[in-house]
Amino acid sequence: QVQLVESGGGLVQAGESLRLSCTASGSIFSIALMGWYRQVPGKQRELVATITRRGSTNYADSVKGRFTISRDNAKNTVYLQMNSLKPEDTAVYVCAADRVVAISRTDRYWGQGTQVTVSS
Repeated sequence: QVQLVESGGGLVQAGESLRLSCTASGSIFSIALMGWYRQVPGKQRELVATITRRGSTNYADSVKGRFTISRDNAKNTVYLQMNSLKPEDTAVYVCAADRVVAISRTDRYWGQGTQVTVSS
């Protein structure tokens, strides 16, 4: 099992920045991919950004150039630096981690989420 704890959400004005953190504990030795998703009530959860253990990143088009995902493997922590925030970035941001359990099989774990609210 993997436990994920997020922090860093809050209320900011448009154009400001926030940094989210997510720390993994438990069976962390085989965590491969980590990332951030976001969810707005009534909508599907959407990908924000992911990062592999080696540092390869992937971003949603809507956040490219504004958000940066990074990872500290020694601290089992993934970060999301969010700059130039827009009201449409308002959502619950949820951390995810994929743990390798067998060849070509991973289990996904989710955090509880942290609220980010951007006022106009």
